[in-house]
Amino acid sequence: MQIMNDQKKIEILQKIIQINSVNSNETQVADYISSLFSKFPEVDIQKIAYAPNRDNLVLTIGKNKGPMLGLTGHMDVVAPGNLEDWNYDPFSATIADDKVYGRGATDMKSGLAALVVALLELLEHKIELPGKIRLLATVGEETGEYGAAQLTKEGFADNLAGLLVAEPTSNMQNIVYTARGVIDYKVKSYGKTAHSAEPQLGINAIDNLIVFYHLALERLLKFNKTDPVLGGVTHNITKIKGGEQVNSIPSYAELMGNIRTIPDYPNQYFYDELEKIIAELNQKEGFKLAITYSFPEEAISGKPDSQIIKIAQKTHQTVLGSAAKITGSSGANDGAEFLQAKGDFNSIELGPGSNTSHQSNEYVEISDYLNAVKFYKQFALDFLQNKQIRKTISETD
Repeated sequence: MQIMNDQKKIEILQKIIQINSVNSNETQVADYISSLFSKFPEVDIQKIAYAPNRDNLVLTIGKNKGPMLGLTGHMDVVAPGNLEDWNYDPFSATIADDKVYGRGATDMKSGLAALVVALLELLEHKIELPGKIRLLATVGEETGEYGAAQLTKEGFADNLAGLLVAEPTSNMQNIVYTARGVIDYKVKSYGKTAHSAEPQLGINAIDNLIVFYHLALERLLKFNKTDPVLGGVTHNITKIKGGEQVNSIPSYAELMGNIRTIPDYPNQYFYDELEKIIAELNQKEGFKLAITYSFPEEAISGKPDSQIIKIAQKTHQTVLGSAAKITGSSGANDGAEFLQAKGDFNSIELGPGSNTSHQSNEYVEISDYLNAVKFYKQFALDFLQNKQIRKTISETD
């Protein structure tokens, strides 16, 4: 069987970038990845439907009893924005200056492609694995991590020995073990319309929403602890709209807020505080407010000295010739969902990519991507062969 050269590895990355999976259409990505493994009958391939044209993909290789390492990456990308701001078509995967340009090149199709290629190389070389490797390719990470939530609920992450999330971490130079959580919420305000010349006959939904706005910003300030790695809690009102026309008292208004949490404060603290504000205001005459949440994620506390980090550090030094920085991430990732699966395991975040996530002219260095392939392949072997990992798994069998 012909072994892949670097050009083929780059072509796989380009093909995945060229599939437009902006908040949808992940099935086409899943189908393409599946096709790469179809010549290996020993691979277990499962597509798990979330919605039409939105399939998660779960690939499992290895048959020997032993630990199972989870690898994960998401297949969706954010919208490219103003196309005039791009030097190349965002779905062309153009190569220039030793970089691959395109939407998702950094976040995170290069990480996903590197995982795929690493598994293909293990199969092509017919390496006998001392355990199993499971690739969890998800839908909807950018808009709520609901693909990861579905796979977790259905048991695909149960009893993993460890999880690697291939999100970009400063050109593979950082190993992330802890991450902020996120709460996106929406508050709806219902009023009563009236002519603006006679406002006393109506109830101004915008005015009532502004009262909530100020109370929420003020009261959440009490969550003021600072995490030594992640920093403090952040809370921002990021979207607001309301009203029907300029000469009418608005009967409806809404706002959306975004909270980034830290391990010291479970999300329930914020739910309780926000709902207390809503309840207090609804006791007042003319107020009718309601709050909902969109796919909140708990913060990942992690352990800076966990076994998976020690293994990753050693592999990083061996393969990339440098010591990785052990740090945290201000953004949430699919690991927050997968860590809720059965069993006790730790996750790390480590992947290729530049600081151009969600920006125009997003790119990944080709050398960075190829290094990620080398790292993932060796890390999987180092992890599954690790005596401490194997001992822990045998004790729980």
